[in-house]
Amino acid sequence: MVGTPLLAIRVRLVFLGPPGAGKGTQARLLSARYGIPAIATGDMLREAVAAGTPLGKEAKRAMDSGALVPDDVVIGLVGERLDREDAKKGFILDGFPRTVPQAEALGKLLTARGEVLDRVVAFELSEGELVRRLTGRRVCRQCGTNFHLVSSPPKRAGACDHCGGELYQRDDDTEATVSRRLVVYRRETQPLLDYYRRQGLLSTIPGEGGVDAIFGAIVRAVERTS
Repeated sequence: MVGTPLLAIRVRLVFLGPPGAGKGTQARLLSARYGIPAIATGDMLREAVAAGTPLGKEAKRAMDSGALVPDDVVIGLVGERLDREDAKKGFILDGFPRTVPQAEALGKLLTARGEVLDRVVAFELSEGELVRRLTGRRVCRQCGTNFHLVSSPPKRAGACDHCGGELYQRDDDTEATVSRRLVVYRRETQPLLDYYRRQGLLSTIPGEGGVDAIFGAIVRAVERTS
């Protein structure tokens, strides 16, 4: 399934899932299949800050103070991103919305643009698998390359394949921190899943297994509604 040629369909998607669920990998594959951008909220924020746009400056002030970026700023940035030419055929939002108020704001934004969401894909994984994935990550102190002790280990233990730098575990990848992050995610996201389920937009996809199998399940869910 991976590597399937570009399809000429118009589709607007949201990906929901806990950290470590593989949303980014699947978003990139789907982006290549449909020729639409995969928009990760974190990347979008960093681009806006680097560009020094008015909304980017507002986001930077919040980030520099350690506060959450206000919803109205984030939704404004989403609107700006969707105005770009590459999003005319559709998009995949990865990391937004995170709450029901954000989902409601996104709905209003799309309605004002004469658009609607086609599908919300939620990735489901066991907590044990998520902990395994996240706690196995190691990062090079020198060049920032990511490795995983199970799925993509370095050739030499503790050393980066690219520059030889020391590999370390980030504080937010320890088991205790990961477990806390998952508790917060489930508490905040469950109402959002219910919100989209009531609208008939939600498709739940098993996030464990091979990349191709997961991708195939997503494609089947999306193309039933396209």
